[in-house]
Amino acid sequence: MLTYDFDKRGEKPIYEWLYECMKNDILDGKIKAGEKLPSKRSLARHLEISVITVENAYAQLMVEGYVYGVEKKGYFVSRLEERIAQPKEPPRENCEEQHKKKYRYDLTANSTGVDHFPFSVWAKLLRKVLSEKKTEILMRSPYQGVLELREAISLHLYHFRGMSVEPSRIVVGAGTEYLYGMLIQLLGRDKIYGIENPGYQKIRKIYEKNDVQCRHLPLDKSGLSLEELEKNDVQIVHISPAHHFPTGIVMPIKRRQELLRWAQQEEGRYIIEDDYDSEFRFTGRPIPTMQSIDQQERIIYINTFSKTISPSMRISYLVLPNHLMERYNQELSFYSCTVPAFEQYTLAEFMKRGYLEQHINRMRNYYRSQRDALICALEKSSLADRMEITEEDAGLHFLVNIRTDRSLEELKRRVESAGVRLSWLDEYYYELLEHPPTTAVFNYSGISGEDISGVLKALEEAVW
Repeated sequence: MLTYDFDKRGEKPIYEWLYECMKNDILDGKIKAGEKLPSKRSLARHLEISVITVENAYAQLMVEGYVYGVEKKGYFVSRLEERIAQPKEPPRENCEEQHKKKYRYDLTANSTGVDHFPFSVWAKLLRKVLSEKKTEILMRSPYQGVLELREAISLHLYHFRGMSVEPSRIVVGAGTEYLYGMLIQLLGRDKIYGIENPGYQKIRKIYEKNDVQCRHLPLDKSGLSLEELEKNDVQIVHISPAHHFPTGIVMPIKRRQELLRWAQQEEGRYIIEDDYDSEFRFTGRPIPTMQSIDQQERIIYINTFSKTISPSMRISYLVLPNHLMERYNQELSFYSCTVPAFEQYTLAEFMKRGYLEQHINRMRNYYRSQRDALICALEKSSLADRMEITEEDAGLHFLVNIRTDRSLEELKRRVESAGVRLSWLDEYYYELLEHPPTTAVFNYSGISGEDISGVLKALEEAVW
């Protein structure tokens, strides 16, 4: 007689559990083709369940063709194709858990600790929005994003980046990756796009997955090389002038003016200004945007809240020139806004009430202290005479050039074996370097002060 353990069914109805157990036994060959099943009453009596429950399970098996009924004789198992062996399912340990076991310290992650996110403020504003905007959050959002958020972004850009931008020129989307895709549709797949080399690898992947031709343009000490740009037939160039990742180069005003002049020389040329972590500058005044000095509407500005608030805050935005905004309205307004309305209204309140400014100031001080502590520890360590720290004045990373007789590949293996996850400068180039520098990219936003001594001990072991 068939016997099954109903204690393992969890929240499933009894008939569904019985059906699944019998189905699996049929597929596994434990109940053979042509075999007669117990009668409903005898199986119900044996399993101490109701006849109706057994009847429902049998009915589902019949509907799906696993069994068939013969009048006055009962139920029989259908003949099925031999079951294809399924590969053994790997252990239910996700990549994140495996990563945690492999690395004790992660200097690549961009994260905000739970102690630093303003949960109570966010929760209060979220309740306010849910209470006061019941109608609005259930309605379809404008395709550009809700007006309140675009107004708040406009005001924020005016006060913190010196940009005079009408809310009507702002497009809100769920992450910069989504907005890159929208720009490709707006500007055209037939254009050739130039990207910085070295640079952020995800940009290249997005462009290539959208069947866009890319040119990898090298940098000089001032940022994107104008000489190399003019050698290539590029129409759209994607740059991060305020703080290049990963080199940390801040583009001087002369190079910015040269690039603007390049864009103005031919119709259809544009510069995408990626301003993703400009809020975290620790010395001097914030660097003005290229958009703020653009007189010919050649700059497309893009930024995100994932650095200032949290990586999980999938809210980013574009600022388009007037003529491109008109084209966007004509050609792409059929797209729905990809950010939930209640999140947009909550973020708008967060900005209008000054909480974003407070949070940025608080996090700037926190990150500065993290940076200073890590640099101080490096300079006091046994590595001090074998390294050079650069580009530490802005952003959430700095570079460490390590002087060693070891090859870069050997150094990488030793650092990884020591339980430290680091990015290396050569990984951001789009071609293999003949003599790659032994330069590490230290992202300190994801480590705590308590981790610093452990990081230094592991690095010392790896380098020596």
